[in-house]
Amino acid sequence: MTQRRFEILFWQFAILVVILAVWQWGYDACKATLPKSLVPGILDPYFISKPTAIWSSFLKLACFADKAGTSACLSANDNNLWIATLVTLKNTWWGFLWGTLAGIAAGLILGRSEFLAKIFEPYVVALNSIPRIALVPLIILMFGLGDLSKIVTAAIVVFFVLFFNTFEGTRSVDRDQIAAARLLGASEMTVLRTVVVPSALAWVFASLTPAVSFALIGVIVGEFIGAERGLGKLIIEAEARANAAEMMVSIFVMMIVGIGLAYIVRRLQSHLLRWQPQFDQQQ
Repeated sequence: MTQRRFEILFWQFAILVVILAVWQWGYDACKATLPKSLVPGILDPYFISKPTAIWSSFLKLACFADKAGTSACLSANDNNLWIATLVTLKNTWWGFLWGTLAGIAAGLILGRSEFLAKIFEPYVVALNSIPRIALVPLIILMFGLGDLSKIVTAAIVVFFVLFFNTFEGTRSVDRDQIAAARLLGASEMTVLRTVVVPSALAWVFASLTPAVSFALIGVIVGEFIGAERGLGKLIIEAEARANAAEMMVSIFVMMIVGIGLAYIVRRLQSHLLRWQPQFDQQQ
């Protein structure tokens, strides 16, 4: 490990320790030393709990601290932390996958056809102007409280992110490369496969990382409004009991899920774009 890398890890760890320390003892210390009007309300454990309380809630929700035993707890609770995480992760994955495939396909088609782009432009602009979150109640009404409504919500959110980036990436392909490929006798599909898609990949992958987060947001919002299982349902149930610790457990799990998915996307990006200098150096 290089000296520079060690320094970066050291400061990252130091910042984390400071944050946890302030979070755990900051509010009590401020109450003991500062006038009441100067005590930061954001540190109030009623709103954000404390790391120790969050850890205790994690053990409870994960069925590690149940007196009846872990197996009995998992069997009795059909929306325990593990099942809720798996449900949310599954719906995020499928919503992300279908939204990505549809967005890339539509972006490539309209990006390669000026005629179709002009026809569908007003409809794309109109649909994109609708806040996707506003469609969630309608989607739940159409597809029910089950997993399908969450997948559809995530797919719709992801679709527009991928569509616009793919569209712009397709439009930005070097025209001289396309002309050279056609001069050599390449068909439209060959041009698409060997010139357009590789050139647009950088644009596509630039949108994949935020698309993962948007897919997770879409699923969670759907679970907020109505769901049978999932991390969003855990948060809503904890909010009804004013239990900040349990809400923070679900939030941290979502953060870990999002980091894991973003890491997978970046690794896939560095593999597929390894021919580009900035990714070749990371190999």
